[in-house]
Amino acid sequence: MPELLFKGKEYVYNHHLTVPYRPLLADAARSVGPGSLDGNLIVHGDNLHALKALLPRYAGRVDLVFIDPPYNTGNEGWCYSDAMRAPFIQEWLSSNPVGIEDSLRHDKWLAMMWPRLTLLRELMSERGSLWMTLDDNEVHRARMMLDEIFGAENFVATVVWEKGDSPRMDAERFSTRHDNLVAYAKKIDDVIFNRLPHGDDLADHYNKADERGHAYYLKPLRAMGSGDDTRVARPSLYFGLRAPDGTEVFPKKEDGTDGRWRWSQQKTLADAGRIEWRKTENGWVPYYRVFRDEGGGVPPETIFYNTEVGSSRSAKAEVKAIFSDKDEVFETPKPVALIDRVLAIGSTTQSVVLDSFAGSGTTAHAVLKANAADNGSRRFILVEGEDYADRLTAERVRRVIRGYAWQGTQREELLSEKLTWTQLQKADRLLAQVQAIKVREGFAEGDLADRAGTSTRRFDRISARVADGALVVEGERAISEHAPGLGGEFTYCTLGEPLDVEKMLSGERLPEYRALGAWLFHTATGATLPPAGDGAPQWYLAEAQDRHVWLVYRPDVAFLKSADAALTLSLARRIGQWSREHGGGKKSLVFAPAKYLSNRQLADEGVEFAALPFALYREA
Repeated sequence: MPELLFKGKEYVYNHHLTVPYRPLLADAARSVGPGSLDGNLIVHGDNLHALKALLPRYAGRVDLVFIDPPYNTGNEGWCYSDAMRAPFIQEWLSSNPVGIEDSLRHDKWLAMMWPRLTLLRELMSERGSLWMTLDDNEVHRARMMLDEIFGAENFVATVVWEKGDSPRMDAERFSTRHDNLVAYAKKIDDVIFNRLPHGDDLADHYNKADERGHAYYLKPLRAMGSGDDTRVARPSLYFGLRAPDGTEVFPKKEDGTDGRWRWSQQKTLADAGRIEWRKTENGWVPYYRVFRDEGGGVPPETIFYNTEVGSSRSAKAEVKAIFSDKDEVFETPKPVALIDRVLAIGSTTQSVVLDSFAGSGTTAHAVLKANAADNGSRRFILVEGEDYADRLTAERVRRVIRGYAWQGTQREELLSEKLTWTQLQKADRLLAQVQAIKVREGFAEGDLADRAGTSTRRFDRISARVADGALVVEGERAISEHAPGLGGEFTYCTLGEPLDVEKMLSGERLPEYRALGAWLFHTATGATLPPAGDGAPQWYLAEAQDRHVWLVYRPDVAFLKSADAALTLSLARRIGQWSREHGGGKKSLVFAPAKYLSNRQLADEGVEFAALPFALYREA
C-alpha cells in the first residue's frame, strides 16, 4: 500500500502515547442536570488532551464519531498547538497561526490530525464509524492518512454533501457547491450501517416473491464492478461454496482471475436460506435475495442533496434563530439535518456519539432531536478548545434543551419524496400521504380530525410544495416568545492538571479517587471504568474481563503515609473471600501504596499487588 509521507510523521506517529492523562472536572454551574460524568458531556479543552482524558471511561464504547476539523484553506488561521519537544516542531509553534503563506501548512495539518485520529479510533467500538467533513484542500491526503490509521479495507465511502443552494457569482473558475464527508469503519464487517426509508419508486426492482409472499430481487453473491472486488484486496472473502450438485464454486471473475464474495464465510452459513443457485453455461452461480423490507429501507447514496439534509445557508439560519438575541454567531455551522442523516446511518438508539471539533454544537442538537423523536437514549460527547465553548457551543445546547426566545416561523420537514416518473404515475398515493400527514397532525376535517386531537396540534399549518424536483411537506409553527425545548441534560467539563508522577510523589498534586481509579483501571485492563455500583466493598473499583480491580487510596498525604493505606494480610484475606463468594472466583488486582505481606501469601488469597506511583508512605 502506498505510504503517506509528511514532515514530522516520525514524531507524531506515537505522539498520542506521550500525551499526559488529565482528569475531567465537572462544572455544575455550567451544566444542565446533576453533573454526572456518565451522561452527555461538553468538554472545554485541547481536543488531543480531552480525547486522552476520555479513554479511561469511553475506550471502545463510541459507536459514531462525527468531526468537522479545520479544512486548511489557508484563510482560517488555525494554530498548531501540540507541545512536542522536536526542535523543528518548536519552530512551527513560533510561526502560528497557520496561514496561506505557510509552505508547511499541509504537513502541519497532517501532524495535527494524526494523533487525534489515532485516539478517536481507540475510543470507537468494534461497530463504530468515523465521519469527517472536508473540502478539496485536504481530502486526498486525509484518505491516505485514514487508510494507514484505520486500514484501507475499512473505508466506507466518500459522500458528497451539496452545501450550496445557489452558485457563487464571484467564483474565479468553478463555483464550489459541495463538501466531502469521508467515512471509515473500525471493522468494516461489524460496522453499524442502517438503511434509509424508501419510496415506492423502487418497487419495480422487487420482481420475485418467496413462499411467504415477501418481494425480493436477486443479486450476484460475487462482488462485481468495484476496485476491491479481487481476492488480493479481501483475501478472507475468497473461499469455496458448495453448489447443488456438490461441486465447489469459487468467486471467479469473467476473465478467469480470482474475485471475492460479498459475504463472509460466517454470513453465508448464517443466511444460507437467502442464497439461490442458477445453472449457466459456465457452471453454477450463487445469488442472494434482497428483500423489499430488508433493513427497513434502501442503502444510502453517496450524494446528500441540500433539499434533504440542509445547506450552509440553512445551517446559519438555524444558529441565528437560536441566538436571535446575539450578534455573534458561529460562521461555519453544519445543518442539523446533515447530522440527522449520519445518525440514521451510523448509530442506534443507545449509541455514544462523539464530536471532538464541536464548533456550534450541531451534533448535540441532532442527538437530542433524535432522542426526542424516538425516545432513544443516545449520548453525546462534545469537545471544543476555543474560548467560545461555554458562550456558544454549550449555550446552544442549553437553549435547545430548555427552549429559547425566538420570533419567526419554525419549520419541520415531515415528508420529502423525489418526483420520478414512477412517482407521478402514482399521484393519488402522494396525495394520500399528504392527507395522512394532515390527519395525523390534526388538520383534516371530519371524524379523523377529531380522533387526531386538534387541541394538541404541534404546528399552526401544514405546507406542501415542490422544490428541486421533490415533494416537500413541512409543519410550520409561528413562534413569538419561546421555541419549545427538546429536554435532556449534559455535564460541562474542563480538564484538570495532568497526573504528574513527580508531583504525586511529593504529594503536591493528588487526583480524586475516581479520576485516578479510571486511569489505573484502563491502564491495567484496557477497559473503561464502569459507574460505581451500590453496595460495593471499600476500595473496590470494578470487574474487568479477567480480574477484579481494587484501589486503596485517598487524596490525603497523611493517609497515604499511614499503615492504613497498605495492603495487609487481613485486607488481602477479605478481598480473596469476597472474590470467592461474589466475584465468580476471579483473581483480584490491588493498587496500594505498600504491602505488608509476601507474594506467596498474596498468591494464596488470589491477589496480585501493584504499587501506586507514590513513596508517600515512607518517612522522609
